[in-house]
Amino acid sequence: MAAEPLLSVILPAHNEAENIPKMARRLAEVLTAAHIRYEVLFVNDGSTDNSWDVIRQTAQAYPQVRGIRFSRAFGKEAALYAGLQAARGNCCVTLDCDLQHPVETIPEMYRLWTQGIEVVEGVKRERGTESAAHRTAARWFYGLISKAAKTDLRSSSDFKLLDRKAVLVLLNLPERNTFYRALSAWVGFRTARVEFDVQPRTAGQSSWSTFSLIRYAISSLASFTSAPLYLVILMGFLMLIATLLVGGEALFRYFAGEALEGFTTVILLQLFTGTLLMFSLGIIGYYLAKIYDEVKRRPRYVIAETLDDTP
Repeated sequence: MAAEPLLSVILPAHNEAENIPKMARRLAEVLTAAHIRYEVLFVNDGSTDNSWDVIRQTAQAYPQVRGIRFSRAFGKEAALYAGLQAARGNCCVTLDCDLQHPVETIPEMYRLWTQGIEVVEGVKRERGTESAAHRTAARWFYGLISKAAKTDLRSSSDFKLLDRKAVLVLLNLPERNTFYRALSAWVGFRTARVEFDVQPRTAGQSSWSTFSLIRYAISSLASFTSAPLYLVILMGFLMLIATLLVGGEALFRYFAGEALEGFTTVILLQLFTGTLLMFSLGIIGYYLAKIYDEVKRRPRYVIAETLDDTP
């Protein structure tokens, strides 16, 4: 008699010591009640708290739990791919460790997979307690990446289920700079969507600052699409501000009769040209840095230790 399919649950963890045992307990409650055979992989992404010790203790309490510890912080994308690489399941679910992605949605995703769906996307119905500025920035970002990917990624998340076929496609992609939530849609296959409401964090604080979110957004765009070649980046914004300030002063002096004939036009043209040059140099330089990272062929992550008991 064939064994029941195995579901791998992959959870990147960065300073999530308080949430790790809660997540393991909640997964055990929900998946056991749904009669789903599963394993849990916590990927410790360079945590500075005692997350790894907590993962060890959790693995002793729950035989389904395995762990991977990075030698340092390599980022969430690397943690997701490390989990996919180590997963043994017939299908894999990825989600955040802070319980903001509702575990109760996993059985519905699994049911769709048993019906032949190969990629189940978790789609945010309600974004929780995010600020208006964050919501607006997220809407612009995902609108742009959706046009580039020709796939609707608005309200998308890292909460999704992938069949083993889709996992293998992702793992065989040669690039090192990746954007998981877009690539999982790019691979195609039969896809379904499951809506969920973002839950409040049960403990701790998010490690994502405004600056880190901006950096992640820029990196994700450059990793997945050439769209940033048509975007204004930081240096462009700075030069634009300078153009407005100096150009405004030049116009004021012109209308006040304090400027020489033709001098204002020369200043405005130079500022405008300099702005365009800085846009181009900044964007090209960023892509050259990405190409440099790719040609070095360094691994996405370095594993320092594993907890690898068979469930």
